[in-house]
Amino acid sequence: MTAPDLTPRPVDPVPSRRRRRIGPTLILIVAIVAGGVVVTQFLTSAVDYYCNVDEVGQRDGCDPDRRLRLQGTVTEGSVTSDGLTTRFDIEFADAVIGVDYDGEPGGIFKECIPVVVHGYFDSDRDRFLGDRVEVKHSDEYVSVNDARLSEARESACQPSA
Repeated sequence: MTAPDLTPRPVDPVPSRRRRRIGPTLILIVAIVAGGVVVTQFLTSAVDYYCNVDEVGQRDGCDPDRRLRLQGTVTEGSVTSDGLTTRFDIEFADAVIGVDYDGEPGGIFKECIPVVVHGYFDSDRDRFLGDRVEVKHSDEYVSVNDARLSEARESACQPSA
């Protein structure tokens, strides 16, 4: 009888579990970081600060170099339209800002009513370029924002004596 062969056998090069998990883990981490960056950039650029006309340049977040939602009352006698652009002024607490709106605001838009205009300032013309106008008229808005509307009404068009 012959003695058994006790020489070590060559080991097949099988990757360890640790080495196999590094690739997918790195891909997952990169995807999460990239998603976080995209979401952060989107949310930062999507934020429109809500400001009254008198707060522009005065209150933190109401800087003229960013997109804003600007609240005020449409100044009496200021609405003009050439068919393409509607121009009007909005006022709040004795501050007035000129607005250029692309198109017709529609709805119940008229002079002497509180509005919120979404847009940004054109630094070349010193006007607010609006791309959306909201006329606040619902009972729900009134109940939630009663103090803001009261302030807007106080600065609204007053009948001349």
